[in-house]
Amino acid sequence: MQSVQIVLFLVAVAAVVATFAGRISVPAPSLLVVAGVVIGLLPFSEQIHVTPEVVSLIVLPPLLYAAGEELSLRELKRLWRPVALLSVGLVLFSAAAVGFVTTLLTPLPLALGFVLGAVLASTDPVAVTALGRRLSLPPRLQTLVQAESLFNDATSLILFRIAISAAVAGGVAGWVSISTDFVRLAGGGALVGGLVAAGVSLVRRRTDDPVLESVIALIVPYLAYVLAETVHASGVTAVIVAAMILGVKQHELSNAGTRLQLTAVYGTVIFILESVVFSLIGLQLPGQIRELSADEGAWVPAVFAVALTLVLVRVAWLFPLSAIQQWRRGGRFRPSWQVPAVVSWAGARGVVPLAAALSIPVSTAAGQPLPHRSLLMVLATGVIVMSLVVQGFTLAPLVRLSGLSVAPDHSRAEYIRARRRLTEIAVDYVDQLEDVEAASPTMIEHVRRSLRLQMDLDQESEDLTGPYGQIRREVLAVQSDALAHMYAEGEIGHETHRRLQRHLDRQDQRFTDE
Repeated sequence: MQSVQIVLFLVAVAAVVATFAGRISVPAPSLLVVAGVVIGLLPFSEQIHVTPEVVSLIVLPPLLYAAGEELSLRELKRLWRPVALLSVGLVLFSAAAVGFVTTLLTPLPLALGFVLGAVLASTDPVAVTALGRRLSLPPRLQTLVQAESLFNDATSLILFRIAISAAVAGGVAGWVSISTDFVRLAGGGALVGGLVAAGVSLVRRRTDDPVLESVIALIVPYLAYVLAETVHASGVTAVIVAAMILGVKQHELSNAGTRLQLTAVYGTVIFILESVVFSLIGLQLPGQIRELSADEGAWVPAVFAVALTLVLVRVAWLFPLSAIQQWRRGGRFRPSWQVPAVVSWAGARGVVPLAAALSIPVSTAAGQPLPHRSLLMVLATGVIVMSLVVQGFTLAPLVRLSGLSVAPDHSRAEYIRARRRLTEIAVDYVDQLEDVEAASPTMIEHVRRSLRLQMDLDQESEDLTGPYGQIRREVLAVQSDALAHMYAEGEIGHETHRRLQRHLDRQDQRFTDE
């Protein structure tokens, strides 16, 4: 009963925090972490023990699925090279740097230092997506940051298993074993995700029940994760691949009413899960600190040093990479600080590193307690909290300072331009109906006039059903197909496509017969 009360209390706190976050223009995850730390410091607060299964099996899959759906596949195809370099090379570099710094500043042996490095080496897709929702980054830059956080999981999992093997069992796997594990984790996860997406597509094509489709959508991330973990592949990769495939096919698999309902249902679920998990990150830290032994008291400078190391490693990796990319495009070496600075600072840690930290074994292979496990947990959680708070509160000002943020006028202009284009397409379709005498001239004129003078249906005065409604639904279907084509051809960005599709879906619902 106490756990239920804690969850309900965290959701209530999150609702309040999210309200104030919107008013003061700061990301809610950062405020939730701060709120969790403050609550954990109160005298009457009890130690919160979160099991690995709660985070990795219950919370993580739907949050990853939502992050994968938001990724622009079109932009990802253009950025696969830098994404690959960040997802593999930068993770290896970060893990090694953190491992060495940790062993210099703490009593942790080198093997446990690399365990911490493997835990914190990868950026977190849930945190990056949550922090990035308020940022008006260019589509390509937003995709780069999100894709890196989504696809560096396999690398960090391999490093984590190698480090755990060395720390717990005292052995290190060979290169053949490492390569095999990487292929099984990444490739197996991608294969499972693709198979799950194919199976779900077949089922969803044969049902139009909004309730059933909502249930299927909620089950998909758990199904992909569990199946992948069962065959010892990467559950995270499986969820992400399934989300990306089904996200691209969303228009084909569901009607307007179902899409609107899924948006509402998933939005509620994501809010609750994010509220709980980010609050728990902050809530755990005070209790973990109380469990430290006397010789582990100097954890504060170590947390600062590890957090700083992660940022400096990203800077050292990204600035040369950005300069080389600019040189290859323009033929001249013209390094700039804006893009690498924003990408470096956007590398937040969060839920995925927390799940890895919680899965660190309690004992060694010989049955002895794992030395300094409490210190490992404090360092991992402390760095995660610092990342979410410091980078979370300062990322938006950095984006504004860099001049990379897309101006609201630019986004609005693209949106208006796309809506006018859709209206022109709709009018052309109505003209074709008139040419073939598919409806009465009076009805055709009604539709044409409403399209030209009334882009918003909030003030619609015509009969929403019958012949008029049927023609308008046909027009909306044509507009939806044209919108998908405009997005595929790069005429509009991901956010404009999402907003206009939701607008068309709402209109379609107005013309649906009861």
